[in-house]
Formats: sequence, structure tokens, C-alpha cells
Amino acid sequence: MTCALITGASRGIGAAAARRLAASGFDLLLAARPSSELDELTTILRVGGARVECEGIDLSDPEAIGPGLDALCGRGLEPRVVINNAGAAWTGSLAAMPVDRWQWLLQLNLTSVFQICQVLLPRLRAAGGARIINVSSHAAHQAFPDWGAYCVSKAALASLSRCLAVEERAHGIRVSTLTLGAVNTPLWDSETVASSFDRRAMLSSGRAADALLYLAQQPATQVVEDLTLMPAAGAL
Repeated sequence: MTCALITGASRGIGAAAARRLAASGFDLLLAARPSSELDELTTILRVGGARVECEGIDLSDPEAIGPGLDALCGRGLEPRVVINNAGAAWTGSLAAMPVDRWQWLLQLNLTSVFQICQVLLPRLRAAGGARIINVSSHAAHQAFPDWGAYCVSKAALASLSRCLAVEERAHGIRVSTLTLGAVNTPLWDSETVASSFDRRAMLSSGRAADALLYLAQQPATQVVEDLTLMPAAGAL
């Protein structure tokens, strides 16, 4: 069976993707901040017959990523698909944004992805081929008031994905970006986010998970470099 490693797997898109991939026969390595949600999801998926391992990793802590991934991958499963889904948002003007909040957001949305890929690349290269899927946002290509830091982080993630794709192609590693419009997830309930969007018009986590499954199942002979999925209502 193919094994997929998913970050931000305890809820939202990550949890929905874990369920979709498990139902499609994938083994799973799940990473998220330590929580009862992560443990409960792991238990549910195991009862359903999937082989699942999980590890609580705080991706906002650069020092926790390497040891956490080594522990997770040391449990007998080798990832062939890596889904970098974890992320966060902060709303407020760039002029008033504290530097520590800027650094926190860039660490979660960009630098942690760089670190995860750097840790896992030797394993993926040794396997002779793999897929890396980075979950991005249409904010990578547009500017929204009070979402400046988020837009910057996602634009940089899109660039990181393109650069990584070029560098790793010779090793059989294909890199895709899933570019999403607004998705109805717990992100909108975060203390760092203030918005009045109509969440009924947003994409569901399940639809985003379907797109991730589609990318994860691409044959080795092709790559979908970027898949964009938007609500029918457009940018909210």
C-alpha cells in the first residue's frame, strides 16, 4: 500500500483528507499539534482497518519538526505522498502587525513546509519517486486588505513549490500545489482571524479532501502542477 504523510491532520481539511485516503487504501502518517482530536481520529481510522501512526508536532517550533518527523517515520511506514496542509492565518494591517506574529505565521505557512521537505527528501529520493502536495490559497495570487501576511506566505509557498519541483524532478519527486478558495474549516474560528464571510458559500473540507486524493493518486508518468478549486461564488 502507498503511505501518505499529512500535516494539520487533526481537523478541517487534514482530517477530511485522512479519512478519504484511508478509505481509498492508503496507510497514513498523521502529524498535528498534540491533541485529543488527533488521537481520536487515529483510533477511528485504525478501527476502520487502516494502518495509521500519529505524532504530535508543533510546527510553529522549528526545533520540534526534525525529531518529530523522525519519530513518526520510525514506526515502520515510509511516506510516498507528503501533504503539507497545516497552516494558520492572521488578520490585521501590515502596518500594525507585531513582528513575532509575522514570524509565527511565516514559520507555520512557509518555513515548516521547507523543513518538512528537507527532512523527508532523503527518504523520498531513496524510494525512487514520490509526490509532495502543498496546500495553498488563491490569496497567493491576489491581495486582500488585512490579509497581507497570509497572502505573502502563500505566494512564497507557491514559489517554493515550483522551485522544489524543478530541483527534485530528476529524483522522481513530483510537486503539486492545491490552490483553494475559502474553505469552511475551524481556521475561521481562530482567535487570530476576524472575518464576516458567509461560510455557507465556502467549499467544504470534503471537497478539498477529494482534490487531495485526486492529486495523491496521479500516476508516476504525469504531474498536476497546480489544481485550483474555488467556490462557485468566487472570492468571498
